[in-house]
Amino acid sequence: MQGVVIHAPKDLRIEPVEVRTPGPGEVRVSIMAGGICGSDLHYYNHGGTATIRIREPMTLGHEVAGIVAEVGEGVTGLSVGTRVAVNPSRTCRRCEYCAAGMQNHCIDMHFIGSAMRMPHDQGGFRQSLTMRCEQMFPIVDAVTFGEAAMAEPLAVCLHAARIAGPLLGKKVLITGSGPIGVLTAICARLGGAREIVITDLHDFPLQIAGQCGATRTINLKTEPDAMPDYAAGKGYFDVHFEASGNPLALQQALPAIRPRGVVVQLGLGGEFAIPINALITREIQLLGSFRFDADFALAVDLLNSGRMNVKPLITAITPFEDARRAFENANDRSSAMKVQLSFS
Repeated sequence: MQGVVIHAPKDLRIEPVEVRTPGPGEVRVSIMAGGICGSDLHYYNHGGTATIRIREPMTLGHEVAGIVAEVGEGVTGLSVGTRVAVNPSRTCRRCEYCAAGMQNHCIDMHFIGSAMRMPHDQGGFRQSLTMRCEQMFPIVDAVTFGEAAMAEPLAVCLHAARIAGPLLGKKVLITGSGPIGVLTAICARLGGAREIVITDLHDFPLQIAGQCGATRTINLKTEPDAMPDYAAGKGYFDVHFEASGNPLALQQALPAIRPRGVVVQLGLGGEFAIPINALITREIQLLGSFRFDADFALAVDLLNSGRMNVKPLITAITPFEDARRAFENANDRSSAMKVQLSFS
């Protein structure tokens, strides 16, 4: 079986990867589709982020879906041929956070396609993958494998929306119109937000945002005075989702947040210099949002029911054998949103 393996920045290879026979409680999945995430691009472009660096060859990818090909002993509810979305999180099921229903904070988390641990957790950009059966979520025939592979980033955004609290009737600002920002807009619309304004520096992702629930899109390069207008009268927005990971985005948006508003930081980047006086004097809540837990099951349910349309975000599907071209395409935000690999 072949996989997409990163050895060093820009050193991406298609080469054989290990495939395990499923043990008790495990299944083997034939991967059909996988989405390139921002973290995959960090590994490809820079070898990682901050202290999380590639120290050995690693199969990339954690946004994947496929077909059950083999079932281990004791597995129920799944059979050969079942179409599934794959939850990339393997929790320990023993620590205090798992017991408290906070699995995204598991002390002994394994997350596929991550160099956080050594040896690295090998990823899902491969023709075949063996994992625990509870990480497999059946999808209906009407959901494509590409859509199913969007369950993971959708779960991230559903978790952020949960962190923010009720959105019904709220005026929402989203900074960053990448896949996470646009999926957050979809979640805000489902939550009943009255107004959803999303900003970026490129027209193409803003066009996609406009198709997915944003009531206004702002290119900050061509409309530099748009945000100061929202700062009048101590601000305009009730909730701000910061999805870019750019420190300037948070700093520039804060004047537009109403007193006692909520800011949810879900974009990962470098260390931020936070304008703490603005938070204090306006009593603004700054909340972090990291990965997901039960939100993955909700994401799959929403996709299965047809209540979430993620198709506009999938802008390219490339055979995995041509992964380098796909990664270079994904680097170009002027023409790409979510680039996926096909393993069929």
